[in-house]
Amino acid sequence: QVQLVESGGGLVQAGGSLRLSCAASGRTVSSYAMGWFRQAPGKERDFVAAINRSGGVTHYGDSVKGRFTISRDNAKNTVYLQMNSLKPDDTAVYYCAARLASSDTYYWIEARQYTYWGQGTQVTVSS
Repeated sequence: QVQLVESGGGLVQAGGSLRLSCAASGRTVSSYAMGWFRQAPGKERDFVAAINRSGGVTHYGDSVKGRFTISRDNAKNTVYLQMNSLKPDDTAVYYCAARLASSDTYYWIEARQYTYWGQGTQVTVSS
């Protein structure tokens, strides 16, 4: 079991930046591939970014590519999502997710592929 707690959300103006954190406890996060997803009201949970166990491989959804950066600090059991050039369309609840990975090769981009989820943190971007 791993518990995930997101933080860092808030209200920001368009063009601004936020950094989300996902703190893991219960198991060492270095064994898990991690992902960020978001869900706006009335919409499905969408993929944002994923990172493999070591942090050497990342993947992004098309809508955030070039603006968001996922990273991890396994020594701190924490995964980050740096969000720059924020747009009103980025407004959503952001969720951190984890899945035990047998190899550093793996990461996943579909929500159904992840085992553990945090409670989410709200990001609101005003125009």
